[in-house]
Amino acid sequence: MRAVSRRRFLGVLGGAGLAAAGCREVAGQLLESRLPLPEPFTVPLPIPEVARPVRPGRYEVTQRVAKVEIIPGTRTEVWGYGGTFPGPTFELRRGSRTTIGVRNELPVPTSTHLHGGVNPPGSDGYPTDLVVPPGHHAHHGHPGEVLHQGAKDYHYPVDQRAATLWYHDHRMDHTAPQVWRGLAGFALVRDAEEDALPLPGGERELPLLICDRAFEEDGSFRYPRAHDAGYMEGVEGDVILVNGAPWPVAEVSATRHRLRLLNASNARRYRLRLTPGGRFTQIGSDAGLLAAPVTHDSIPISPGERYDVVVDFSAYSVGSAVTLVDALAALPIMRFVVARRAADDSAVPARPARPPERPPAVATRVFDFRRTGDVWTINGHPYRPGVPLARPRLGTAEVWRLTSDFHHPVHVHLAHFQVLARNGRPPAATDAGWKDTVDVRPYEVVDVLARFEGHRGRYMLHCHNLEHEDMAMMADFEVV
Repeated sequence: MRAVSRRRFLGVLGGAGLAAAGCREVAGQLLESRLPLPEPFTVPLPIPEVARPVRPGRYEVTQRVAKVEIIPGTRTEVWGYGGTFPGPTFELRRGSRTTIGVRNELPVPTSTHLHGGVNPPGSDGYPTDLVVPPGHHAHHGHPGEVLHQGAKDYHYPVDQRAATLWYHDHRMDHTAPQVWRGLAGFALVRDAEEDALPLPGGERELPLLICDRAFEEDGSFRYPRAHDAGYMEGVEGDVILVNGAPWPVAEVSATRHRLRLLNASNARRYRLRLTPGGRFTQIGSDAGLLAAPVTHDSIPISPGERYDVVVDFSAYSVGSAVTLVDALAALPIMRFVVARRAADDSAVPARPARPPERPPAVATRVFDFRRTGDVWTINGHPYRPGVPLARPRLGTAEVWRLTSDFHHPVHVHLAHFQVLARNGRPPAATDAGWKDTVDVRPYEVVDVLARFEGHRGRYMLHCHNLEHEDMAMMADFEVV
């Protein structure tokens, strides 16, 4: 068997109705694996280890090459933080200044971006601010390139609300293949407001890093050669991984569980749904908890987005199999098996948090994401490091109008925003809360209100389809 077929997956799900859930919304070119793939729901769901500080306020992690078992019976070379894929989860406390020392023992330069972090520009993971491995002679190919030999300290004030963040490589021109090889992981910000809530915790809080990959016959990652024009739309793999495991299975009790959902794919979008039925109660978005919970039958999630949701497995009988599926591609993602009954003292509060009020806008700007000739551009220009397209003032808010010709998940560094409108109409229910990434669909106009707080300096906005990002769909802005 060369690959697990879509028809076979539908048979596993036992529901032809899933195939009629909607047309396939393509956001990239499919890359097929060249080895037999495992039966779905046979690999246990792994949970990334929580990083331990070397002393209060300081962590150290080494990016290195390692061989791990992803497809059973084979070994895959990963480039990982700590040699794991995903990397360790960093548990951060609001108001506790944290330094993460990153040492690079890979064969390539790297730049680490804390996605969703409100950080000073020197620790934001600018794509030409590189950590180079010992003995590596990097080519100075971009204006303003800065090289750190061997290691760099990233300083995080953690002056922000509890939220599901993540970290990943952000190297200029090479983000897509380096994240594909494993350079990503969770960072969870916690605070006293969240601590006071009766949300599910411990084993009932599951971080789920969802991504797709393709594999060669020997089990190694398969990825196109650099900037392959055939994959200009983006790269999608035919194997769905959750926390680095293919279509895993997790035993759960018949209680509420908190799922921290992250789309860490390069290009693939998902519409998450539970089968044979079920609902998600959303309590948080990219940048923190919501003012009120929102219930969804399905959740669209583009690369870089996060959803903090609660699923009540007491709605299912013991022994039930509940499958998380992608309704866009009619494919499964992972399975939950309701293994036992248990006492449950958790609840979904009517007011999870008191988010910041929406401030008035002092300006409106337009950013157009589209293909111009043979490159992806913003406002008609490929990326020009050090040339800002905007200079918002610290402590203000602006309306940024985002337009597109394709699926472009737009990510803004530093600034968190709220979605105001899609094509002049109210935003979707799944747009709720303060965010840092929003899916701008083909020929759509999305208005967001962005707040510029925390730090002055140079930051970025870009498409989080990582192949688009590597093909120049980025721009600088400077907070003044």
